[in-house]
Amino acid sequence: MEPIQTAIRVVPLEHYVILASALFCIGILGVLFRRNTIIILMCIELMLNSVTLLLAAFSAYHSDPAGQVFVFFIMVVAAAEVAVGLAILVMMKRNIDSIDINLLNRLKW
Repeated sequence: MEPIQTAIRVVPLEHYVILASALFCIGILGVLFRRNTIIILMCIELMLNSVTLLLAAFSAYHSDPAGQVFVFFIMVVAAAEVAVGLAILVMMKRNIDSIDINLLNRLKW
């Protein structure tokens, strides 16, 4: 057995599930209740990272590398999300001189 798998298996799987659930709930609450665009993007990243943590933990517990492949694809999606999100922020700042999410409907016209 590889050393990383034994190190991950020292902590019970339930602890990983509880931590990932807590991180995901914090991310959802941040997306729903915050109005700052940068914080909303950070909360989306937090939700993606919680799923990544869970996939890596399950992959290590079951000795299946498929979860780690999905982790790689989640990281690619997260990088693309950051690029698109920052492009939207720059467009908002240029057009309406604010990054407030409530003013986003002005970008339609």
